[in-house]
Amino acid sequence: MAQVEVTLPKMGESVAEATITTWLKSEGDTVEAEESIVEIATDKVDSEVPAPADGVIKEIKVNEGDVAQVGDVIAVIEAEGEGAEEASGSDQQQESTQEETAAPAPAAASSNNGSTTAPAAQGHDFSKSDRFYSPLVKNIAKEEGISVEQLDQIDGSGQNGRVTKADILGFIENGGAQKAAPQQKSAPASAPQPKAAPQPEQVKPAKSYGDDVEVIEMERMRKIIAKNMRESKQISAHVTSFVEADVTNIVNWRNKVKNEFQKREGEKITFTPIFIEAIVKAIKDFPLINVSVDGDKIIRKKRINIGMAAATPSGNLIVPVIHDADQYNLVGLSKKVNDLANRARNNKLKPEEIDGGTYSISNVGSFGNVMGTPIIPQPQVAIMAVGSIQKKPAVIETEAGDTLGVRHMMYLSHSYDHRVVDGALGGMFVRRVADYLEEFDVSRDI
Repeated sequence: MAQVEVTLPKMGESVAEATITTWLKSEGDTVEAEESIVEIATDKVDSEVPAPADGVIKEIKVNEGDVAQVGDVIAVIEAEGEGAEEASGSDQQQESTQEETAAPAPAAASSNNGSTTAPAAQGHDFSKSDRFYSPLVKNIAKEEGISVEQLDQIDGSGQNGRVTKADILGFIENGGAQKAAPQQKSAPASAPQPKAAPQPEQVKPAKSYGDDVEVIEMERMRKIIAKNMRESKQISAHVTSFVEADVTNIVNWRNKVKNEFQKREGEKITFTPIFIEAIVKAIKDFPLINVSVDGDKIIRKKRINIGMAAATPSGNLIVPVIHDADQYNLVGLSKKVNDLANRARNNKLKPEEIDGGTYSISNVGSFGNVMGTPIIPQPQVAIMAVGSIQKKPAVIETEAGDTLGVRHMMYLSHSYDHRVVDGALGGMFVRRVADYLEEFDVSRDI
């Protein structure tokens, strides 16, 4: 039976790792192709990984609770098919062939000593180490001539001390790779590699909070949210502009059509799709809001993908994305908003449905708040918060003169990255959104 590696799949351009939450299968279990074998969780959504082929799970490489990088091998399946021995040994044979081609002299020296294995191959026998190394780290170690013994001495900055790509590249930049080659060539295969003296563990004293408090450990999602919010504040220079909009026309129109809409479509029409429609129109007027930043480059996005913050049953927030929001009419936006919000509340979103947003909206009015200062979801450069709609006395301009009346008013809060969005652009954009809302056609059909 041939061996098939199960790797952590790519789940979006901004997702680099995932936590293994639950293995649905155990070693020795029989699985079918496309059958879910493990549940994973990212900072955006929970998902499942299917088996790539029929067979038996031979080995589980990443334990529950551990973090794996995209592309890491998390399990090995013995798949049904011919050439099992050839398939299982193909990587080893290829590795040996490459080493013999690249370094014939050490191979000859080994044969004089009666050994049939090249020292380089012994130096990269990862089975001798009790640490886990990702395929990427292993490949870098082989290419740069870093032995397993030297890898074991690198202090990993990843989960549970795991060596990351940045760790091994830093080791190479500090001269680690250059020091590795002479040791492997001059020392005999049987010579033990020197190891650094173990460092004593520094145990931090337990912190006391007193008897009159309750200590609550952060759940995984809350830790991820905290990390992302902190990083966004460190990355983007946040500025917020505010505008108050008269949405009386929208309130009256929705009251007029909502019963007919629900009877015809089988679902409610909320204010959110109307707000998204106005934001899409304003993005077309000011396309430099629909960008991201890569170093000193501004990446202008041609697609308008609107992220909408939604609350989960646990109280955490998730941001599903309406891709190509400019291609929907108001009915289509309403259905899309309702569908994504419902599945967000039930943890049924797919990885691709929370990825690729180019601009976001957060309805803080649903919590009774009049305004807010939202934090920008990276790598976007702006987000808008819409507050609660409140009746207020306001001056109404008429042909006969100004008069006072009761109007439905709402604050728009626009947070933007001042590295690339100046106050003029940020302020004009939120004002344009308000204009589209105030100019809403009350005679509009839906």
